[in-house]
Amino acid sequence: MSNYKELSPSLRTIMTPGPVEVDPRVLRALSFPILGQFDPEFTSLMNETMAMLRELYMTDNEWCYPVDGTSRSGIEAVLVSLIQPGDKVLVPIYGRFGHLLVEISERCGAEVVFFETEWGTVFDPEEVIKAIHAHKPSLVAMVHGETSTGQMQPLAEIGKACRELDILFVVDAVATIGGTPVKTDAWHLDAVMGGTQKCLSVPSGMAPLTYNSRVEQKLMSRKTVERGLRDATSALAEGRTIASNYFDLSQLQDYWSSARLNHHTEATSMLYGLHEGLRILLQEGLEARFQRHLVNERALVAGIEGMGLQLYGDMSSKLPVVTCITIPEGIDGESVRSMLLSDFGIEIASSFGPLKGQIWRIGTMGFSCQRKNVLHVLGALEAVLLRHRHVLPAGEAVQAALDVYAGKEGALC
Repeated sequence: MSNYKELSPSLRTIMTPGPVEVDPRVLRALSFPILGQFDPEFTSLMNETMAMLRELYMTDNEWCYPVDGTSRSGIEAVLVSLIQPGDKVLVPIYGRFGHLLVEISERCGAEVVFFETEWGTVFDPEEVIKAIHAHKPSLVAMVHGETSTGQMQPLAEIGKACRELDILFVVDAVATIGGTPVKTDAWHLDAVMGGTQKCLSVPSGMAPLTYNSRVEQKLMSRKTVERGLRDATSALAEGRTIASNYFDLSQLQDYWSSARLNHHTEATSMLYGLHEGLRILLQEGLEARFQRHLVNERALVAGIEGMGLQLYGDMSSKLPVVTCITIPEGIDGESVRSMLLSDFGIEIASSFGPLKGQIWRIGTMGFSCQRKNVLHVLGALEAVLLRHRHVLPAGEAVQAALDVYAGKEGALC
């Protein structure tokens, strides 16, 4: 018989754009006793989770609940539930995850129109609005915060234009929810998909989302109760049935409603974790949390610049929870990352596609977004670069970050 070692993962300082470190209170919640999914104590927990998600998403939407699965499951659930074969979908792309929206939409049978701007930048909203008028899609899908490029797209004007034209506006807010404002109602976002493993600091495994009555109307036109649950009163879909059973939002909505119509066995422990993560977030307060992310980002940026390194991307549209750094010429980026992990227990990220080997990405998200982590990664990165014979002003990085934390004049600009 094989002998397997006891599981004992190493303690890391995780400074990637996700996953990030998890608050110990969330880890504790994950260990709580299992309740049945229709136990009144558990359904009360479901209702509280929905209420907290409404606050997080800054919305009055009735429907705010998680899909069981990683953040991609929420994206797929919304798109597969809304898109019918032949529907025209417009996707403006400014990084890797815009391409993901295109791929999922194509798999749903959509006629996808997409256009791309240079990575490291975002779109002028007028450019997107012009494309909306030109192509007249039934749905526009965009990424709010691109972790692949460290950029954040302004959405308010695009959302307003979509609403005026009666076009659904679907937004991937996986990287931004809980770290920077996502104003669902004020920006006229029809459906917004998030994730747990980034700024919410809950392990990957749930995809909290929200959608409004415009989306619900579309879902209801495609709704069919699962065959084994139907009775004489169950209506069949007016339109084409949603292609996925697991990701069918019309069925998930029944499960999260007071009807509690069985759909799947709820991921009990994950819901405990999400509930606790949301409770902690709201206890801190949204504005305080957003400010914490901004201050730690400014300290990190000041330290990177103090080290003489070059930031990647347009700083006017920078994603406040991810900082991208151009790898200096002659430096092996993967060797630096490997040494940070092996000698300092710090993980930072590389990137994808055309940026592979060109930049490092450092996340300041959720529980990982702490002063000690920022100072630790700056000191360690400086030491590792010196070991790689890169010339830099030793000691300046941490001092620049400390200036930000001390609130010295000009440091917070």
